[in-house]
Amino acid sequence: MTNVEIVLANTGERKWVPQGTTVAALAEEYTNECVAKGEPLRWPVLGALVNNTVKPLQYRIYNPKVVKFIDISDRQGFRLYRNALEFMLYTAVHDCYPMAVLSIDHSLQNGFYCRIKSAVEGFVLPPNDEVCRTVRDRMIALQEQDIPFMAKTMLLKDAIELIRNRHMPKTLYILEHLKQLYIEMNFLGDTVHKINGKLAPSTGCITTWDFRQYGEEGYMLQCADPEHPDKLSLYTETPKLFAIFREHYQWADLLHTSTVSDYNRIVYNGGGQQLILLAEALHEKKYAEIAEQIRQSGARMVLLAGPSSSGKTTSCRRLSVQLSVLGYDVNQLSLDDYFMCRERTPKLPNGEYDFESVDALDIPLLNENLQGLFRGEEVKIPTFDFIKGEPSFTGKTLQLGPRSILVVEGIHALNPKLTADIDEALKFKVYVSALTQLSIDDQNIIHGTDNRLVRRLVRDNNFRGWDAYQTLHRWPEVVRGERKHIFPYQENANVMFNSALLYELGVLKRYAEPLLKRVPEDCEEYSIAQQLLDFSELLLPIDDKFIPHNSIMREFLGGSAFEY
Repeated sequence: MTNVEIVLANTGERKWVPQGTTVAALAEEYTNECVAKGEPLRWPVLGALVNNTVKPLQYRIYNPKVVKFIDISDRQGFRLYRNALEFMLYTAVHDCYPMAVLSIDHSLQNGFYCRIKSAVEGFVLPPNDEVCRTVRDRMIALQEQDIPFMAKTMLLKDAIELIRNRHMPKTLYILEHLKQLYIEMNFLGDTVHKINGKLAPSTGCITTWDFRQYGEEGYMLQCADPEHPDKLSLYTETPKLFAIFREHYQWADLLHTSTVSDYNRIVYNGGGQQLILLAEALHEKKYAEIAEQIRQSGARMVLLAGPSSSGKTTSCRRLSVQLSVLGYDVNQLSLDDYFMCRERTPKLPNGEYDFESVDALDIPLLNENLQGLFRGEEVKIPTFDFIKGEPSFTGKTLQLGPRSILVVEGIHALNPKLTADIDEALKFKVYVSALTQLSIDDQNIIHGTDNRLVRRLVRDNNFRGWDAYQTLHRWPEVVRGERKHIFPYQENANVMFNSALLYELGVLKRYAEPLLKRVPEDCEEYSIAQQLLDFSELLLPIDDKFIPHNSIMREFLGGSAFEY
C-alpha cells in the first residue's frame, strides 16, 4: 500500500501514513500520544482542518496534507458541534412527531429560537410543555446512544427523492434548482437532511446543551458557552431583541421572503427590483417611527450603538434627516473624538492598547462637555488626531439651541458608564444591528454575525483597500470585543432597529465572492472563506443599480448620498 506524507499542525510533526487513512484514526493516535505524555486533551477532537478546509473525522486522506485537529474551543470546532446539535434536534422532532416540522428561526444570544408546527392538515400537536419534554427526552436518548453522523455523496436526483416526502418544501426547492450531478447529504440513523456545514462525529460528543420552552409558542435550543464549552452559555432575558425578531417575521411575511428558496423564486421571476424597493420602504418607515418616538420622549440626546458593520453611521444620518423633518436642529457628536491620549489608554494583558474598552475614552471630558451643552453653553469640542494619538482643540465649538437635538454614535453609546453624569430624561437610546432576515431553509439559518462579516468584507475592500484575508483575520477580535462591550448593553435601548435587508446578500455576493475566492489556501482564514462561499453560492444575484443612494447598503458598496 502506498504511503503519503502528512503534517500535523498541532505538533509540527511529519509522518507517513497509508493512503485512505481516516482523520479519525489520526485523531485517535494523537489523543493517545497526548495521554501517554501526561498531557490529555481537555476536549475531544471533533474534526480537522485539512489543508485549511473543515473536514469530518470520516474524511480519508489520499494525498499529502496538512492536518490540524479542532475541538469545541476552536471557532470551527464550535460550528461542528452546533451543526450536529441542530441535526440532533431535527432528528428528535422527526422521530417523535413525523407529521410535524421543525423551524429554527434565528439565533438568540448563544442559542436558537425554534418552533414546532404541524405539517399535515388535521394533525394537532400536544401542548407545548409535553412536546418540549418529549423532544428533550429523545435528544437525551440519541446522545446516550452515541450514534455517528454520516455524510454521503449521492446523485442529486436520489437526494431529492429521499427528502420529497419529509415535509421539507423549502429544502426541496433549493435542491431542485441546483445545477450539479452529486451532492453531500447528512444522515443520523435513518434521518436524512442537508446541513449547511460539517458535523461533529457522533451524538455522544454533544454533551452540553438544553432544550426548553420559550415564550408562548416557541422553544430555546441552548448551546455551550464557546469560551467555557463544559458549561451552558449564560442566558439573560432579552425581550426587546426578541421583539425585533418578531417584527422580522412580520416583514418577511409581508414580502413573502423568509428563506433562500423564497428569495430565489422572487428574483428568478424578475421581482428583484420590487424586493429592493419594498425592503427600503420598510426601513424608511421604521426610521420615521423612531424619530417620532424620540420627539414624544422629549429627549435632547440620541445615543446610537451597534456592532461592527451594522449600519450605525447610515442609520445616524437617516435618523437625523427624519428628526429634521420634525423640526429639530440636529447636531452630531462623534465618540471617536474623545479617545484618551496614548499614554492614558488602557492596555490588554499582552501589552497592546485596548481601544475597544470604554475606558479608552475620556469619559470625564465627554460628560463635562455634555453638561455644558445642555446648560446652553458654547463648548469647545476636541478633534482626535489618530496619527499623533492625542486629542487637539482646533477651534471647533458646539452650542445647542431650543430646538436642537444631539445625536451621539459609537460602540459604547449604550454603556451607562459613558454618560453617567447626564440626566436619563435627556437620553433616548437606539440599538442598531443586522439581524439576518433570510434563512437557507427551515432548519439552516444564516447567522447575523456572518451577514455582518460579508458586509465588512466588501466595505473594507472598497474603502480601506483590504483584501478578504485581512478582514477575516481581524474578525475574531472584533466579535470578542462586541461580546464584551456591546451586547451586554443592548437591552438598555429604548428602541432596536434591524438593519438587515432581505435582498442584501444577493447584492453583496457579486462583490464578496471574488474576494473570498482569492483567500489563500495556506491560512486558516481559508476555511471561513469557504463557509461563506457555501451559502453565498445558493443565492441568485441582484444588480445594485436599483438601490437608493441613502440605503444602508451604500455604506458598504459606495455611492452613498451621505458623507462618512
